[in-house]
Amino acid sequence: MLERAQHAPAKDAATRPVRFRGAGFVPSSGRYSGWIALALVIALWQIAGSAHWINPLFLPAPSAIARAIYELAISGALWQHVSASLLRIGVGWLLGTAAGVAVGFAIGLSRLARSVGITFISALFPIPKIALLPLLILWLGIGEEPKIATIALGVFFSTAISVYSGVDAVPRNLIRMAQSFNVPFAAIVRRVVWPGALPSILAGFRITASVALLLVVSAEMIGAQFGIGAFVLQAGNLMQTDQLLAGVVILSVFGLAVGKAINWAETRLLHWR
Repeated sequence: MLERAQHAPAKDAATRPVRFRGAGFVPSSGRYSGWIALALVIALWQIAGSAHWINPLFLPAPSAIARAIYELAISGALWQHVSASLLRIGVGWLLGTAAGVAVGFAIGLSRLARSVGITFISALFPIPKIALLPLLILWLGIGEEPKIATIALGVFFSTAISVYSGVDAVPRNLIRMAQSFNVPFAAIVRRVVWPGALPSILAGFRITASVALLLVVSAEMIGAQFGIGAFVLQAGNLMQTDQLLAGVVILSVFGLAVGKAINWAETRLLHWR
């Protein structure tokens, strides 16, 4: 009886359930924590501006920036600048993305394309694309074409690199398994390579959207009458810092919208993960 009582605790400890720890790494965040933190920063900024702790010439209060955006919207200048920038970004991003995806898959799937393409990409990718704008103006004339071509070039190289990196990351045993069942090459690309490379491709889209935004602002500052970049440059030259930061806020809102769109695409296209 005494021996059975001595062994009972050990048996209970051996059969105690252990929490499952193999669920993988699933990062999560609070739904509203980021927005609450942003609201707190804006509130502190507004308090500092209203109390005149900060010179409004150097850093206008959020209320002054909101007023500048409202005045731009009422006058119609906001849509004029935003539509010009969105047109350049949209066309340039689509052209650069289409070419980058095609070249990236060619490099990832073809030995000849890899040997030629990586050499050219390695040589041309480090060149600041905005430095080519004067040459593109000489080739294409003064107008929308050189600005769109500058954006397309910047997007093309980043997209091509992310695509062929994603193709390289596809497990080769899956491709060999499909080949062992005599699956056609086109079907392997569509059903094995494309889904495996898609996470890297979507991550590249997130980067290229930022690249397009940077390039359109730089191109518009050099040679454009309308656009967010031209508006920001003009406001800076006139020391209208409230309007300058209004342009920056508009760019930030555009970046947030693009990020939300890519998050939605990842949720729909990568649900299998």
